[in-house]
Amino acid sequence: MLRIKEVMKENKKEVRFITLFAIFSGISIIGQAYLLVLIIEKVFLKGAPFAQALPLLTGLFFILAVRHLSHFLCGKIGIQLAAKVKSNIRKSLIHKHSHNSLLASLQGQSGKKVSVLLDTVDKLDSYYSKYLPQFIQIFTISFMILLVIFWEHWTTGIIILATAPFIPIFMMIIGFKTRDKSEEQLAKMSAFSGQFLDALQGINTLKLFGQSNTQKKKIQESSHQFKEATISVLKIAFQNSLALEFISMLSIGLIALEVAFRMIVFQNLDFFPGFLMLLLAPEFFNKLKELGSAFHLSKESMGAAKIIEEDLAEETVPVNWGTKRYDWKKPPEITLEDVTYRYNRDRFALKNIQIHIHAFENIAVIGKTGSGKTTLLNMLAGLLPNENGQILVNGDNRESLQESDWFSGLSYISQFPYIFSGTIAENIAIGSPYCTEKDIQKAGEKAGLSRVVQSMKDGYHTQIGEGGRGLSGGEMQRIALARAFLKQPTFILFDEPTTGLDIQTEQILQASIMELSKTSTVVTIAHRLYTINQADIIFFMEDGEIIASGNFHELMKKQLFRNMLTTDQGGAWVERITNTNQDYIS
Repeated sequence: MLRIKEVMKENKKEVRFITLFAIFSGISIIGQAYLLVLIIEKVFLKGAPFAQALPLLTGLFFILAVRHLSHFLCGKIGIQLAAKVKSNIRKSLIHKHSHNSLLASLQGQSGKKVSVLLDTVDKLDSYYSKYLPQFIQIFTISFMILLVIFWEHWTTGIIILATAPFIPIFMMIIGFKTRDKSEEQLAKMSAFSGQFLDALQGINTLKLFGQSNTQKKKIQESSHQFKEATISVLKIAFQNSLALEFISMLSIGLIALEVAFRMIVFQNLDFFPGFLMLLLAPEFFNKLKELGSAFHLSKESMGAAKIIEEDLAEETVPVNWGTKRYDWKKPPEITLEDVTYRYNRDRFALKNIQIHIHAFENIAVIGKTGSGKTTLLNMLAGLLPNENGQILVNGDNRESLQESDWFSGLSYISQFPYIFSGTIAENIAIGSPYCTEKDIQKAGEKAGLSRVVQSMKDGYHTQIGEGGRGLSGGEMQRIALARAFLKQPTFILFDEPTTGLDIQTEQILQASIMELSKTSTVVTIAHRLYTINQADIIFFMEDGEIIASGNFHELMKKQLFRNMLTTDQGGAWVERITNTNQDYIS
């Protein structure tokens, strides 16, 4: 959970330096006022030669330099602190999203997540770079100025104590309103960002269904709402500035009036303390005004902090990883012991999965839609956490292994592999950063990609769009297979990658899969008879449970298995097997 003030405990060094330079700044402000009064009194009232004031002028220039240098260093440290805090928070957000389970990563809008990571985190800048330094300075410098004012002329101090509290009171009243409006503005901005990105990603679908104009109106409405929220925040900012100026001018005017009456009418106040009050009082109220402006910005930061806190506080169940090294010299033996996973309460769950996968085995997972096949594959891949039970890799609990080691020898090829914006070569080499051009071409050839690439003008350096725009489904699958050939994994998971492809492309991909299976353990979600028939072991799933397992001939003896195949494949081939192999069926 993010707490914006608790972050300061981790940055005590910066806070100490800001406080130190604030003290230097306070000393220089008071020293500047004293020297100005002394110079004016000596030269203009007492008629001393200008040469006698030169040492005082030298001191004044030195003090001015110290004042500006202290102010500059306070601001610089504040900016550095803001950059450091924003960097740490972004790392926390990225760490959270990157360690989320697969289900959590797929939830919500991508645009909204990006907006929080970039725009919302940027809103924290004003708190640490402006408000915090001003907050420290107001208590340090104002306290020092107030002590001097009471020492020299206590009645001015009384006027300040009577009028100054109106500024923080007004700041608090405006601040709460600013925070609420800022939270509303950030929420509108996140909604607008998410909706806009969703529309861009699905523009073709919107056009096909004739909804592009409808979506356009929704984006315009979202943009208008964001504009209105922004204007509301600006209105409050202008009101805040006007009120602060009015209170400050009124307070300074009262002090000037009191000093004038004492010096001119009653003549019981000397020039030195009177003029000193007229110099120090504006400095005091200027600091309060600066704090007021920064306080308005800090409320925007508080609104942003609340959104970030909610994002970080969202309950997710990450996949746990350890520190033990794992070497993929040969395919692993994997055992699932009473493994359970539930998406949410009262929703689908895997229940008490117990399977053992030997090295080099060709495994098929079958079942009706929604039976849990893909969830089981995600569990095997390490993309979903197991709530109960354990997953053993060569006898070791997988949670004890290093995450990078585990994924270095694993390939997962789904029905819809993600293709990034870039060249074909870059997409193939995404899991093998140290490969050569020759390696990429060889992997592409094994994946049946060579002919496709040769027909393109730039070959493997052809640019493709985000999500594989410009490529067919078969071409995207071949790129995914080329990644696997280049990576040379020893454990491969296939989520029936040939579904929906034409016969020629399917045959090319089947040949590539068979080539990969020679050196790997392969687990495939199967719908095609060819894949099922070639498997060493078949796991038959229903409602999140494995209800039967065995090879094809063994499962053919089970009526439920035969009924499912009849439904999925049509009855002709089942009848043919039944007539020629009666011994398969009990």
